[in-house]
Amino acid sequence: MNAADTAWMIVATALVLFMTLPGLALFYGGLVRARNVLSVFMQCFGIACLMSILWLALGYSIAFGDGSTGLWGGLSHVFLVGVDANTIRIGTNLPEVLFFAFQMTFAIIAPALIVGAYVERVGFGFVMTFSGLWMLFCYAPVVHWVWGGGFLSDGGVFGLVGLKDFAGGVVVHETAGLAALVVAFLLGPRRNKNTPPHNPGFVMLGAAMLWVGWFGFNGGSQLSADGGAAMALTVTHISAATASLTWALWEKFKYGKSSLVGMVTGTIAGLAAITPASGFVGPIEALIIGAVAGILCQEAVNYVRNILKIDDTLDVFAVHGVGGIFGTIMIAIFGKGAWVAQIGSLVIVGLFTVVLTVILVKFTGFLTILRVSEEDESIGLDVAAHGERAYDHTS
Repeated sequence: MNAADTAWMIVATALVLFMTLPGLALFYGGLVRARNVLSVFMQCFGIACLMSILWLALGYSIAFGDGSTGLWGGLSHVFLVGVDANTIRIGTNLPEVLFFAFQMTFAIIAPALIVGAYVERVGFGFVMTFSGLWMLFCYAPVVHWVWGGGFLSDGGVFGLVGLKDFAGGVVVHETAGLAALVVAFLLGPRRNKNTPPHNPGFVMLGAAMLWVGWFGFNGGSQLSADGGAAMALTVTHISAATASLTWALWEKFKYGKSSLVGMVTGTIAGLAAITPASGFVGPIEALIIGAVAGILCQEAVNYVRNILKIDDTLDVFAVHGVGGIFGTIMIAIFGKGAWVAQIGSLVIVGLFTVVLTVILVKFTGFLTILRVSEEDESIGLDVAAHGERAYDHTS
């Protein structure tokens, strides 16, 4: 074990958890109506708790177990059997229990991202059941395919050159983005969807926390305290800053004003886009990725809302899905990865995610209430589902 690497990864693990709690919770909570803010907090918090237990029980073994068949890791590490404080993760200088914890924070945020697609209209039972099943049967296998020695990694089905996905453009953002689009389509739109964010200040604070936490997300994916981690952190910041500005400028050009919510949404677009490429590119390429992502993801928001007419409530697919897919393709454009591996992997993971998400939504619908009643949606989920109010007077 290496003490410096271990110390950095402990910090990175805390930073990635910070992305979900409280970062994503505040970001999403500010975007919904006041009557639903606590339900969003509850969903993010509940997912963080449940995914932690499921990752311990099965998820980590499916993703990183020793019994690799190319499709899943087997059951050799259920409940961390055979792993103690002195076990070193193969291929790293880290205690395996720390590698487990770092990857656990990824398993938390991936299904938590999907929350943004269905807020304000689904029951808490659906959120917990669907999220748990999706993490185990969709997310964990894809992790194995790409990072756990599976068929999309180096030496896999694409020969000696496998998919380049440094921190989760495909593994996290494509899967969560496409799943969000599918769930939103199957649910149908909210009954009153043309409502502004109730607290743009929350949105900004949440985005700022996500930005800081993303240093652990991307920098920690180097799995060591070295120049590679430093470069990943640097390009992450450059892309986020650039996308924030291009989103705001494009908004100003189109509508005559730049909004705070728009600018910080651009931040998230830039972060999602640099995620897969952060271990392979330098500052100039990060500048380009961020500049394009700020405009591309904003146009994707308009396309999903106005052309496809899908009520992906908080634009999960347009920002995270499109951003992650775009960043994955840019790796090939910059010559850092093979076109066949990048595009082929996007298609394979995309098809798998869409089909499995449809199946899991339908299956979960048999187990619990999929969509709340019209009355509960009108009252708001804070009161209807949890018996609480965020404010004395809600709107």
